[in-house]
Amino acid sequence: MAGRPLIGISTYLESRTRWGTWELEAALLPAGYPRLVQRAGGLAAMLPPDEPEHAAAAVARLDGLVIAGGPDVEPVRYGARRDPRTGPPARERDAWELALIDAALAAGVPLLGICRGMQLLNVALGGTLTQHVDGHAEAIGIFGRHPVKPVPGTLYAAAVPEEASVPTFHHQAVDRLGEGLVASAHAADGTVEAVELSCGAGWVLGVQWHPEMDEDLRVMRELVRAAS
Repeated sequence: MAGRPLIGISTYLESRTRWGTWELEAALLPAGYPRLVQRAGGLAAMLPPDEPEHAAAAVARLDGLVIAGGPDVEPVRYGARRDPRTGPPARERDAWELALIDAALAAGVPLLGICRGMQLLNVALGGTLTQHVDGHAEAIGIFGRHPVKPVPGTLYAAAVPEEASVPTFHHQAVDRLGEGLVASAHAADGTVEAVELSCGAGWVLGVQWHPEMDEDLRVMRELVRAAS
């Protein structure tokens, strides 16, 4: 590759974060995300929440985009009432990341959604979410593992053709698929574990698990390759 492509990664925005003697509002990201991009051959750039109207300008400077994991998507975004088990909203992230997704889709910029990012991709395209599923989160603060099976002929299957064990931590999942999306991997219980745009619509993939917590670089390498 002639140069390392620039991959933007959306970030958390936390009101109270402590480091050293400081406790301040912070835009932050688990280090696994930029390290995964770097190990896969890309340059990582953090994209903290901003005004949605600036999303297109941000995406125009990128070669690829990752929407990171994080809190539950606010149910109003897909026309649902909040389930008591759904976490508090992160409205600034929702607005900013939906705008980033829209901008990437419009510009044809390769896009990878991770966990929440996959769910938000589905919502951006008119899909809905199931607000609680059991068996996909080990315990608070602990990633579990389970196998996911690729759908033959999909973008995901081209990267990972075999059933693979993946690190997982989520309690929500895709319900109705968004317009143009197809399921490209499933868990043993039928949960949609990966989604992508139908053939010929550019490199757009969402995975429900957390590749930044694993040694398998194949999905991120495919994003970096597409971004190159």
